[in-house]
Order: sequence, then structure tokens, then C-alpha cells
Amino acid sequence: MEFDANIVRCGVPLVPQDGNPDESEGILNPACARDREGRLLIYPRCVAAGNISRIGLVRAEHGTYERLGYALEPEAPYEVRSNPGYGCEDPRVTFVQAIDRYVMAYTAFGPAGPRIAIALSNDAYRWERLGLVDFSACKARNGDDKDAAFFPEPVLSPSGVLSLAMYHRPMLHLSVLDGRDAIPILLAMDPAQREAISIAYVPLNEVLADRANLLLMSESVKVATPDQTWGRVKLGAGTPPVRVAEGWLSLYHGVDATLGDGGFELRYAAGVIIHDAERPDHVLYRSPEPVLTPETPLECSGIVANVVFPTALDMRTDLGGRVFDIYYGMADSRIGHARLTLGEEAAASAA
Repeated sequence: MEFDANIVRCGVPLVPQDGNPDESEGILNPACARDREGRLLIYPRCVAAGNISRIGLVRAEHGTYERLGYALEPEAPYEVRSNPGYGCEDPRVTFVQAIDRYVMAYTAFGPAGPRIAIALSNDAYRWERLGLVDFSACKARNGDDKDAAFFPEPVLSPSGVLSLAMYHRPMLHLSVLDGRDAIPILLAMDPAQREAISIAYVPLNEVLADRANLLLMSESVKVATPDQTWGRVKLGAGTPPVRVAEGWLSLYHGVDATLGDGGFELRYAAGVIIHDAERPDHVLYRSPEPVLTPETPLECSGIVANVVFPTALDMRTDLGGRVFDIYYGMADSRIGHARLTLGEEAAASAA
């Protein structure tokens, strides 16, 4: 499949607020959603001293960004610990029509480390925690995991069950413990064994019977591994997927490493992935090269250098054509805004 996607940077809508201790170490990696009246809401990760994270609530109207408070603050046992670095991180929000709820998947960083948690909302403003996702029925360990985001519509699982689906990225214990020191070992591994994009599934009927069952994933499968010319260290989901003519489209992130005088330097870049509309475990397209890389000073320098990290995608039906606004983390310090314009529908026969 040949696919035409053009991205143009549009500015920096959110930076740490002067005098706000809850943003002293950055505002980054936001979710977004339209409320039931169509107003755009942004849910940034707000980081206080000690790397303590909250999920903010910001209303965007006519080029202004009004902070309304917090969607979630760390208070559940799985979000709080005595050591520095904890809280509610990197949300993604999807409105799932089948259950008539906004679904927030986020990283809960607590005593056990990073885990995927879910919260629900009826109006996109007030949120109720469901708890931690349970992967035990997938024959997978309930270990460190990140980058969760739900598909907005039911799809078929690999076994053919109508399900709600969620991106996630099971993490290797090696990379969690050793960070940059693990890079040579990771690059020496088979790409299929490195951290990759997976999709987990929960049967729709079970969720319709009880929304709490949204936590009980029954299947999980890897769908994109670090086996291309970029994103060789690891891949992870970025934005929740949106439906386009070709299938399910989202932006994902890939991490590369180059060896410099001071050791390995990481680069986070972004690409486009398209999944089959009915069976998203079938990937139809992945960007052969990144569509967004760290280039501007605010993307190249910050809390973590050389990072663009897309986490929110807003369909701009008011602009006509196939136009989407992207909101992304810039060097783990600020939030950037870019506009994605798709070309004419790609021909599947060109795959």
C-alpha cells in the first residue's frame, strides 16, 4: 500500500505554567477528546517536582487553552509509592460508542512499577477509576506495560470474537532496570523479542454485561515489531486509532539509538500505521520512514532530549478533506501541535 501523509507544525499550545508547582517538571504527552457538545478537551500529563504526575483537564477554544483542574490525581494504591517518580501518566482517551463512555487508558506508576489502568467518564470531565488491566487470561504476565489506547469501535479478535481492542506495550525487565546500558543487548536481540506494539482484546458481550469487565483482557498479540530501518530499539503506540477509508489509522512512536562520546543518545520519532478495519491485528501499512522527527529547538532540548511523542489525534471535520490535529510531547517538557493531512485514498492493490 502506498500512503500519502503530510504533517505541518502549528505551534506550542501548552508550556509549563509559571508558578504552578504541579508543572515544574513539564507538561507533556496529552490525550484529547471532544465533549458531548463538540468542545475540544486536552488531558496533559502534568509533572511536579520528584516526577510526580497528574492528568490535567484543559479546554481548548478559539486558540485559547483554559486549565480546568485535573481529570486524575495520584491517589489509588497502584498510583502512589514512597519512592520518587509516581502518579498518573500519559493518558489516551477514546469515546467508545458501544458502551456510551469515554475510556481513558493511562500508565499508573506505583509500587509495582508502570501498569495500565482504566478510567471511565460519561461527560469527559468527571472520571471514575476502574482499576488495573488484567492480562492473565492472555497467558501473559501482568508486568510493566505502557502506551495503552482503545479503538473506538468493536473489532474482531484474532480468534474471531467481537471485541473491544486496546493497544499496549509489554516492557522488558532488562530495559526497565538498565535503561541506556541495555541498548547494545536490545539491538542484538531478534526484533521480534524487543518491545513492540501489541493489541489486547476483551469480548464486547462481557463489557456490555458489566463495564468492569473492560479490565479483563482475553487475547493479546504483537502487531508491529522493531524490524524496519527506524525505530529499532523499540516501538510503542501513540495516538488512539481513527477510522479512515483504508482502515484504522494512528500515529506510533519508534526509538532509535546512536553512539556518541557520552554513550548512547536516543531519538523518539513518529510514523503512521494502518490496520485492517475488521481485524486490526492485520497491519496494512507502516511508515517506511518517520513522518515526524525532533527538529525544532523545543523538540531537541528539554527534560529528555530529541523526543516527539504523539498521543492525541483530533479529526477536523470542520476543515473538510482528511485533516487531523496531532498533539504531542516535545522533549518531555511541552506540548506541540501539528496538522496531519492525508492524500487521496490509498489503493490496497498497491500493497
